[in-house]
This record gives sequence, C-alpha cells and structure tokens, in this order.
Amino acid sequence: MTRLASPRAGRDLGEVTVRAAHARGRPGSRGYVGWLYAAPTAVIVSVLFLAPLALVVWMSLNKWPLLGQPRLNVPDNYTKISDDPLFVDSVWFTLKYTVIITVLLSAVALGLALLVQNRRPGVAFFRTAFFLPGAVGFAAASLLFYGMLNPDFGPLGFMDVKWIGTPNMALFSTIGLVLWRFAGFNMLILLTGLQAIPIQVYEAARTDGATRWQTFTKITLPLLRPTIALMLILSITGSLLAFDQFFIFTNGGPDNSTVSMVMVIYRNAFFRFDLGGAAALSVVLLAALVALNALQLRVLRGGDK
Repeated sequence: MTRLASPRAGRDLGEVTVRAAHARGRPGSRGYVGWLYAAPTAVIVSVLFLAPLALVVWMSLNKWPLLGQPRLNVPDNYTKISDDPLFVDSVWFTLKYTVIITVLLSAVALGLALLVQNRRPGVAFFRTAFFLPGAVGFAAASLLFYGMLNPDFGPLGFMDVKWIGTPNMALFSTIGLVLWRFAGFNMLILLTGLQAIPIQVYEAARTDGATRWQTFTKITLPLLRPTIALMLILSITGSLLAFDQFFIFTNGGPDNSTVSMVMVIYRNAFFRFDLGGAAALSVVLLAALVALNALQLRVLRGGDK
C-alpha cells in the first residue's frame, strides 16, 4: 500500500526549495561571509606588518634623526651602505655563518630523524629528549651557553680553551649553541615528512633487493625533498637574520668578528641614532630575503615538475 505525502509536507519542501533558490541567487553572499572570516587576520597583518613595513620604507628615504624633523635625502641612505666597512664585513660573516650552520644543522637534524623514525621501545623518550632544547627560549639558551663557557665561573670555563676569546672559537661556539637549540626542531619537521612516506614503498624496495643506501638515495631523499626545502628556507632565513646569539653570547666580539647584518642595523639605529640608514639596511636585507626565498621555491617547483 502506497503512502501519499501530506499537503503540508509538500508546502514545507517547496519553501525549502525556494529558500535554496534565493540563496543561490545571491552569488556574492558567500564572498561576504568569507571576507568577514578573513577580516580579523587582515587587520592584524595590516597593523603589525604592512603599516610598519611602509613606515620603514619611508624612513629609508629620509634623514631621520632620533629627535627633530625628518628630511628627504633620496638616495643617500642607500648609496652610503657600501661605504660602511663594518656592514661589508658583516655581510661576508653572515653568509659564511649561514652556509656552515645550514649544512651542519641539516645533516644533524636528518640523522636524528632517521634514528627515531621507526617505532621501537624507548624511541618516544629520545624524540622528546632531542626536541626539548627547542622549548628553551633563544635568549635563555644564549645566556645558558655564556654561563656554561664563562672562564670565571662556568663549568666548562676551567678548560684551557678560549671559547669566545678568538674569532674562530667564538664562531664555532655559537654554531654549537644553534645546533643544540634547533636540531630537535628541524628533526621534528623532517620526521613529519618521513612519517608521510608510505611504508609500502619501502616494502616494495626490499622485495626488489634494494640496499639501505639505495633505499635512502632513491626513495627517502626524493620523497623528502619538499620537507627538506621547507627546512632549508627556515634555516637560511633564520641564519641571515641572526641576532640573539651574537648579541647575547658574543656581543659581536672579539674585535667585531661575529657582527651579523642585523647587529649592524641595531647599532646604526640605537647607538649612532641613524634611523634612516638603519631602515635602508633593513629594506635591502628584506629584498635579499624575498629574492632568495623566491629562488628556492622556484627550484622546488621545478624539481616537482
């Protein structure tokens, strides 16, 4: 026996259909809702990033004293950058530091990630132990290493080693600090990429008789390339913007041998009170970072194709 639908149910269904048609008839309504959701983030980005960026660009075009009225002096702030020998030295030092720390940090992080990749007894403890230094603030870690290596009261200061007394040792000590602080964080990034590789790929490789080295070079590294690229972008950007470790740990010494580019910007702004020149250096550094990251992303996309 067939049950007939009631007239009221038909009217309700008709009203729902009409409302849906009206909703589809307003194509911009969904766009307005999307804009409303994005508005808080857009306001925060505008206030905390775009507005300060515009101010820095404007400052770089002016002679901007700490007290007094700014005066337009285009392009003096940019042309005098190459005349500052300390900035030129800081560029070469920062590039050397970036290359060394990127290579060592990538190698150490990848080694740690491979060690704790597979589940076995105790691996959770080691994952936590490797990552724990990443929970320490960078300024606190710099002070910790400074106290540990201090020749007067540090537990390692009694050794006949000038940990931060010579240019080379100051650089190597800083590299040790950065490795201790960031190796676990980069390990976590790489570990995420390793866990995303299907286990069936490794099983098929073992079935075909592939060695461990062949599996690593032909499967792990190619499939891990996007994750490695992300890690490299973070590592290179952070190294080029290095400040805390050199300001707190070595204070740019000895003899200005560990002065980074950001430290030169800081000194120009807050010691020489040349805010316009410091802003010009900031704009140049930002442009270099944007170009470098764009190049890395282009290489990554080309490799994916």
